[in-house]
Amino acid sequence: MKRVIGIFIFVFVPLFVRAGGDEVVVVYNSNLPESKMVAEHYAQVRHVPATQIFGFDLTTNEVMSRLDFRDNLQRPLAKKLGKAGLWKFGDVVVPATNGRPEQIENRVVMSKIRYAVLCYGVPLKIAPDSDLPEPVDNSIPPEMRRNEAAVDSDLALLPALNMRPRLTGPLPNWVYGQTNPAMISPTNGILIVTRLDGPAAEIANHLVDKSVATEATGLWGRAYFDARGLPKDDKYYLGDEWILGAATLCRQIGFETTVDTNAATFPADFPMSHIAIYAGWYDGNVSGPFALPKVEFMPGAFAYHLHSSSAASIRTANEFWVGPFLAKGATCTMGEVYEPYLAATPNIAVFLARWIAGDMTFGEAAIAAQPALSWQTTIIGDPLYKPFGKEPAQLHAQLVRDNNPLVEWSHLRIVNGAIARGAPLAQVTRYLENIPARTNSAVLTEKLGDLYAEQHMSESATEMYQRALTLNPSPEQKIRLRLEIGNFLIEQNHKADAIDDYKKLLAETPDYPGKNSVQKKIAALEQKDSATNSAARN
Repeated sequence: MKRVIGIFIFVFVPLFVRAGGDEVVVVYNSNLPESKMVAEHYAQVRHVPATQIFGFDLTTNEVMSRLDFRDNLQRPLAKKLGKAGLWKFGDVVVPATNGRPEQIENRVVMSKIRYAVLCYGVPLKIAPDSDLPEPVDNSIPPEMRRNEAAVDSDLALLPALNMRPRLTGPLPNWVYGQTNPAMISPTNGILIVTRLDGPAAEIANHLVDKSVATEATGLWGRAYFDARGLPKDDKYYLGDEWILGAATLCRQIGFETTVDTNAATFPADFPMSHIAIYAGWYDGNVSGPFALPKVEFMPGAFAYHLHSSSAASIRTANEFWVGPFLAKGATCTMGEVYEPYLAATPNIAVFLARWIAGDMTFGEAAIAAQPALSWQTTIIGDPLYKPFGKEPAQLHAQLVRDNNPLVEWSHLRIVNGAIARGAPLAQVTRYLENIPARTNSAVLTEKLGDLYAEQHMSESATEMYQRALTLNPSPEQKIRLRLEIGNFLIEQNHKADAIDDYKKLLAETPDYPGKNSVQKKIAALEQKDSATNSAARN
């Protein structure tokens, strides 16, 4: 990416502080009734003015030609924004700097909007064009001398339309890593573009509903990160670095965080419960727990799998990653429509740092995490989605006041946050032992068992796991509890009880992907038990 050139210089004009529906334009495909339905529903929920909903005559395929993109979407959208008085182009003098002469740029100098929402039916990607009249730029690596792109990513540079940015290769994103959301604005050269999309119109339609509902009570659950365990000198270590950095962030702010560093992705028999956040790599097609018929996504969940074709199509519920994520219940995600190369994919650590801090909306954080624009990343979800906007203490008090069951997760983040700050395990253990919310919570009772286990109190841990089983755990949590109980019973030399526990697991979950391994455990324990009894008789 260091060799990619063509950076534009924009002057920051601070126009926006907080996001609302009046800062959004909604775009739909006028050839698809479902597209208009999604657009109108989003506008109603987010209070987008009717004058900011635009339909365009587009192909109903996921792929459109560069010519169709330019003539039927890009230029018509810019024209409608100007005609509606939502933004204005003008000449700006850019002072000379670092040997660069003074320049005059024609770009957006006034804008009332910051976001564009593309609705189900708007094409996903722009096909490569071998006849594009553009000179070869030898400074661009050969593998990046391509002009195919995600529709979203190319539209993000709509404010620079009159500056004719080159289309071959990625362009550096000048707001990459930005911490000030006001910097991400058309007057600074960036339109925040996301889409409400997925395998079906109904899936796309409900993304905003789930976003708004989650904003009221916060995003809760567990965080899962799937790195590859690469050495730091590996040329692909950057992917691990981003994912591990994101995991560290989630752990520090109190999410119950699981990190896998095996070369393979999470296996199908891994009990992945209460998913609030997931980031991993590098399978071409949906795999492991995410390929099961049901996935335990929490309301408002974000899921992301880094792969070069994770969003090659998002109209499928069984291939790639983005479509299956959305079909199984994720509320927002990102993916790649064509080969991007690792360094030009989203930095997931930057994204979560900006989003979880509560200062940025989903759309702002997603754009700030893109090293490149006019490239291959599509962003799916409500750009205004902001589940971390309330202070944790304020949200905790609200959940307690409303007697909301989600308060168990708030208590869990209090405990994990204290541990991350170095609080003694005995201190946080007492906290969980004494709060009334724990007695009826499978989540908190399991955590208490984990704390006992860390302090080598295996019998107390087993007791808590067994008690958690009586408190209506989720299906995947129940599997995890059964497995933990079995391990501790074996450790305590209670082989018969362990066998009974494993048999209950198989009876409760006959379709468990790890059934064969559990059956082997049972057989081995029964064989040992038989040998022990035989030796005792002799």
